[in-house]
Amino acid sequence: MRFPDTPLVLLHAFPLDHRMWDGVRGGIAEHVELITPTQRGFGGTPLGADEPDLATVAADVLGRLDGRRAVLGGCSMGGYVAMAMLKQAPEQVAGLVLVSTRATADGEAGRANRHAMASRIEEEGPAFVPDTVLPTLLGTETVERRPEVVDTVRALISDQDGAAIAWAQRAMAVRPDSSEALRQADVPTLIVRGEQDTLIPADEAEALAALMPKAEVVVLSGAGHLPPLEVPEEFTGAVARWLE
Repeated sequence: MRFPDTPLVLLHAFPLDHRMWDGVRGGIAEHVELITPTQRGFGGTPLGADEPDLATVAADVLGRLDGRRAVLGGCSMGGYVAMAMLKQAPEQVAGLVLVSTRATADGEAGRANRHAMASRIEEEGPAFVPDTVLPTLLGTETVERRPEVVDTVRALISDQDGAAIAWAQRAMAVRPDSSEALRQADVPTLIVRGEQDTLIPADEAEALAALMPKAEVVVLSGAGHLPPLEVPEEFTGAVARWLE
């Protein structure tokens, strides 16, 4: 075991909650203590009154660890939070599992799109969100061959509070670049990318891996932006092999 007695924290993607890990929870928990928090505002958790900032979410999760070292992992937005945790408490990070995520900050167009969604939610509610984000979250193979996964992701998105979705979009819009923190992190890192992911193309995954000398990249075929939901067995196998 690469990380004896060290828990693995997996942080969920936007705009989902901890249930996105249900299909991989049992298989991974055979190898390591698994912690899957729901980030503030999602899954019925309190949003609070703090200004949108992923550093606040990172502090929430670090508080749950109570000083313990952990392998930090996350999918998409969860990866951004894991990087924010690395900046705040590098001494608590034993390793990283970065799924469908990037180290760079949003460009001007990306920030504008996030703020536009947040404003629209406040004007008309979040009912439009599932149809807006689903096409970018799931690979073509999932859409064509796995209708049950499409239904699951739609239901997870529909369950989320509009205020939490808007808060998270604004928090992601202002997140800083994390490249330097990753360069300085001398820890084993697993980078997972779905082959059909249009949000994180192959060159971005390679650029992420280039920041860290101990990084390993795994590309999962048949998956888009949410490999743990789209190809759970393959995702579980990749994480288990890396842990061992």
